[in-house]
Amino acid sequence: MYEVSNVAVHYGAAAAVSGVHLRIDPGELVVVVGPNGAGKSTLISAMAGVHAVADGRLVVDGQDITREPPHRFCDRGIAIVPEGRRLFVNLTVRENLELGSYRRAARGGRAESMARVCALFPVLAERLDVPAGALSGGQQQMVAIGRALMAQPRFLLLDEPSLGLSPLIVQDMFRAIREVNQAGVAVLLVEQNVAMALQMARRGYVLDEGRIVAEGDPAQLMSQPQIKKAYLGTQ
Repeated sequence: MYEVSNVAVHYGAAAAVSGVHLRIDPGELVVVVGPNGAGKSTLISAMAGVHAVADGRLVVDGQDITREPPHRFCDRGIAIVPEGRRLFVNLTVRENLELGSYRRAARGGRAESMARVCALFPVLAERLDVPAGALSGGQQQMVAIGRALMAQPRFLLLDEPSLGLSPLIVQDMFRAIREVNQAGVAVLLVEQNVAMALQMARRGYVLDEGRIVAEGDPAQLMSQPQIKKAYLGTQ
């Protein structure tokens, strides 16, 4: 289990996230939704060890990892797919994917992981030796997800994976995320496509101005008119 307990994250003197509590159970798919500027990306980056936590605790399987260096988050089985993909565009698809398996434990299973990524995204199997910068936006997002999976994570954190993609590619992306989760990887999904995200989630959290303002199963969240209108962008 990954638990976030009363976590605050600051940018200088400004609080971007305050008093957040959430959890991801083993094998679970959880979504975090909310308006732009709510602190979603900051929260998920802190959970991956990218941003320092000012207050509160990050706990994995009962062990406090809040003050551990970022590489130790990877050792705990946590991988992030950042917003904007952040690939090395001059490296090949294969090289970008292999960067995800730099941990000793992951290096030993690199060939098997590569085969699983190519099975999940068959189009990448045909482009392994193509520079990542020559791919379409959707294919680059596949590489970013594949790179995270090469680390053999237990907890996969996804930050806006559908951003800027066509509807057909978005459907394929969500299909892949479902398959990853069904294979036993716990997923935390920060997503702008609220309807699709909640349809596939077991539980959801609504974040606004850095705080959790609602949580529960997707049906509960979608049944509350004030939540639908104010935070989920639906009527």
